[in-house]
Amino acid sequence: MLTGNILFGILIPFIGTFIGAALVIFLKGEMKDWFRKIMLGFASGVMIAASVWSLLLPAIEKSEALGALPWLPPAVGFLMGMGFLLLLDTLIPHQHQGSDEPEGLPSHARKNTMLMLAVTLHNIPEGMAVGVVFAGLAIGEPGITWASALALAIGIALQNVPEGAIISLPLKASGMPKGKALWYGTASGIVEPVAAILTIFLTSIMVPVLPYLLAFAAGAMIYVVVEELIPDLQEGGHSNIGVIGVALGFTVMMILDVALG
Repeated sequence: MLTGNILFGILIPFIGTFIGAALVIFLKGEMKDWFRKIMLGFASGVMIAASVWSLLLPAIEKSEALGALPWLPPAVGFLMGMGFLLLLDTLIPHQHQGSDEPEGLPSHARKNTMLMLAVTLHNIPEGMAVGVVFAGLAIGEPGITWASALALAIGIALQNVPEGAIISLPLKASGMPKGKALWYGTASGIVEPVAAILTIFLTSIMVPVLPYLLAFAAGAMIYVVVEELIPDLQEGGHSNIGVIGVALGFTVMMILDVALG
């Protein structure tokens, strides 16, 4: 089931994380706040658009094809995805960029590790989203094409570029060697292909669960946007620039999905 094309597709978002982390080699100092805000906004817009066009709408179509109530599997899956991320957010020790307070269960992990865990945490639903779409492609779902799956992978890769940079650049600015900062930034994205592969295998075992998994990934991504990215955009100045980033990200992902799908 894991053909060469599918393996390449699920690695595309990870490549985006690596490219972002590699900016630590070329850029001096820490990322400017206005630039960080527009990149976070862009990531938010991509995730919102991907949740609708690449996940929820196909979940509704698949529910109809299976003879179920078209709204039931998407609604159940969406709420389960939100609940799953809420559980992980409550249990896994992590710390968001710009925050002095760690979240999750008490831990003695270093701040750098906690920052990486925060990004890793919200990379899980992105990996699941890519995995479930490529799983639909592999089992021949009529509403999922190679082009639409590729559009989602490219869209998430684009929003992973700033995520990798947001990890590596501050680490270098704090005195960490470039190579180590690059490793931290890249490692935060490893969970994506892992989550994608696990989702593909789960879908291959239980084909009727596909609409639930599509909506589950959508709910998990929306949780990340609402709980982490949007609040971060509102802190301090340049919040309007963040809104511009959301508009750009949403538009780019919508165009990719419609044009390639």
